[in-house]
Amino acid sequence: MLAFADDPASRWEPKRLRLFATAGRIARHSRKVHLRLSAHAPWIDLLITALARLNAIPDPL
Repeated sequence: MLAFADDPASRWEPKRLRLFATAGRIARHSRKVHLRLSAHAPWIDLLITALARLNAIPDPL
């Protein structure tokens, strides 16, 4: 829930956490790993925003 700090999603009940059950595929290409998500999935904008926020956290030393 770290990525949803300023979003109403941080207060959702566990039954609404189906957000984490969004279908996706892991694709590997040229030493990179990509997560392919469906553009038609519910709450996809919220999920992409959360993943971008988590990706922006600096690596620990």
